[in-house]
Amino acid sequence: MAFPDTDPTLPYSTPAIRAAADVLRAGGIVAVPTETVYGLAADATDASAVARIYAAKGRPSFNPLIVHVPDLAAARALAEFDADALALADAFWPGPLTLVRPLKAGAGIASLVTAGLDTVAIRVPRHRAMQALLAETGRPLAAPSANASGGISPTRSHHVRASLGPHVPILDDGATEAGLESTIVAGRTILRPGPITAGMLARVLGDVRQGPEAPAIVTAPGQLASHYAPRKPLRLNVTDARPDEWLIGFGAVRGQDSLSETGDPIEAAARLFDALHRADASDRPGLAVAPIPTDGIGEAINDRLRRAATR
Repeated sequence: MAFPDTDPTLPYSTPAIRAAADVLRAGGIVAVPTETVYGLAADATDASAVARIYAAKGRPSFNPLIVHVPDLAAARALAEFDADALALADAFWPGPLTLVRPLKAGAGIASLVTAGLDTVAIRVPRHRAMQALLAETGRPLAAPSANASGGISPTRSHHVRASLGPHVPILDDGATEAGLESTIVAGRTILRPGPITAGMLARVLGDVRQGPEAPAIVTAPGQLASHYAPRKPLRLNVTDARPDEWLIGFGAVRGQDSLSETGDPIEAAARLFDALHRADASDRPGLAVAPIPTDGIGEAINDRLRRAATR
């Protein structure tokens, strides 16, 4: 099996995994789902392949990429782990947690992946498609979100196609589960909030802190002030939309769409980017989103919305 020339998309299957692995071993890129969002994967040890990720996304080369590996043993072959990192890995891997760790000398990760830093952002994903692809290739895979840089992250294969165009191979395994990118932690500092909340981290470490929203030096993905952004202007914490705005509701606030009519933040996280894609494709020139509580995973939802609204 091979990817078709026109609309190169294959539904998840063992032959499709082999076809995707063939593309990656040849230095190509493939969009593949994880439990968070669809990622644009390449062999993390191949600088030319990684460069294709940056070219396809239009991504700034100072913005590092997350390396996906099959298990903790593979992660420890690439990076140094202290007691805190091992505790977090034991609690949350495989899953939507990325750890920023010192890169081991001779690890073989292309410097373009780390943006020249001496640390690497590393994760053990839970999704069957990414795990199968890691097993089939036998290589660590760099995989940022599979969309044009700064745009809305993709939670379905058609989001990838609309953002990256007709030529990128896509391994389609339906909608992603979490709908938000992974939580990123360096030491005991949260660099990007995500599905693994501050409270969950604190139960393991006892003490965590929030890093700056837009640091002067980017040390992990998702730290740019403007990110995850629709093409249209977006207003936040809106209960009454203007006539020219598409309102994404939440709970009691009704609109043209809703993240969760019952006010469930987990449902809202899973639906966030899908709702932003629909809103951006609507006939309204402006977008608005209802207030979302900031506790728990609401912190990560609001983080994405603030960056989406920054222009």
